Amino acid sequence: MKKPLGKLYRGSGRDTIEKFAGKLANPTKLISVGDVTTFHLLEAGIFPDLCIVDNRTKRKPVSEDVSSRNKDGDYTEVTVENPAGLITDELINSISEAFVSGKALRIFVRGEEDLATLPVILMAPLGSVVLYGQPDEGVVFVEVTESKKEEIRILFEKLISQEQESELYNIRRILDGHTDY
Repeated sequence: MKKPLGKLYRGSGRDTIEKFAGKLANPTKLISVGDVTTFHLLEAGIFPDLCIVDNRTKRKPVSEDVSSRNKDGDYTEVTVENPAGLITDELINSISEAFVSGKALRIFVRGEEDLATLPVILMAPLGSVVLYGQPDEGVVFVEVTESKKEEIRILFEKLISQEQESELYNIRRILDGHTDY
């Protein structure tokens, strides 16, 4: 996503995290999408409730330091398949389970996690904060509000392919409170 979905904090590394760390006092849930963002949060002593990583950044493998640090912590890990440019049922169900279970969860994606930001914002409880990297620019800070969910719902429906109508249907059911997915 070339256009940030929230406020872009420019910079790199821990200095960027420190620019918004004060705004992370009590989000309903804190979610990080992306290896480098997750790494810098953990390095700063900030532990997201949900981390979504794929051991890649800008389509290249992350360093061993980043990979190892992202595996630290008291996270339950789930591995899902999610090819580049898609959002699979498996990913959606894992995100939903993370919010229902209340456990700290790390979703490791075989494929690509970039588009996971969209269903995360749609499914996160109001008052949550979603953080993801904007390559070569910084970290995007998204506060989950009703208006943000509506904005993302419209974007999501434009992006979804015909083959992924079942994923859209599942997200709608989850958002409507159904648990029989």
